[in-house]
Amino acid sequence: MDWGNVTAEDLIDALREVDWSTPPRPLSEFFSRFTFPRSSAKWNSRLKCNLYYYRTNYFIMITLILGLGFLRRPVAILAALLTALSIAFLNDSFAGTFSEKVTRTVRQFSPHLAAKMRPPLTPVIRGRPSAKRFIHICGRPRWVFVLIFSSVSFILWYVSCGLLTVLWALAVGLLATILHASFRTPNLKARLNTFREEFRAVWRNYSEL
Repeated sequence: MDWGNVTAEDLIDALREVDWSTPPRPLSEFFSRFTFPRSSAKWNSRLKCNLYYYRTNYFIMITLILGLGFLRRPVAILAALLTALSIAFLNDSFAGTFSEKVTRTVRQFSPHLAAKMRPPLTPVIRGRPSAKRFIHICGRPRWVFVLIFSSVSFILWYVSCGLLTVLWALAVGLLATILHASFRTPNLKARLNTFREEFRAVWRNYSEL
């Protein structure tokens, strides 16, 4: 796959749709080999490849940096967790898995309530499911949960007076992510993983026909 031809919008869509439940890459691989990119095109391709391949590692790293910035502020730590959760809800796989686990847990105590938390049926057009798919969490549109968690986290940031601190911590986390993705040499496993994700995407589209 030529990552140089992948636009930022395509990368964001891929990160939104890909499964984030996979465990992070080992630290021995994460800090294995670093080289300086030979050209801007190589840097652009390497950056996108590493952001996609080490996505879970980067997410954990940013979360840890945010947590370290608020060791003495428990309210700010809760705000950071809610912020991370609201961002994670933007991923289709995480939102679906979260909704399924919550519904399964509620079913053990109240089957009637769990039945109301089921997502609506996908509309069928001319005998085929509609290509436009909306993500629901616990029977409600995803944006409702994103808005609620984001609003609560913003209020907690304001109450804890840690908004400036989180901006600095977030800037450090993003800078560390960009530096690692820029200088970490993509290995063969990263390229094979990319081909595997492409095959899964093509097979999923083929099975929906």
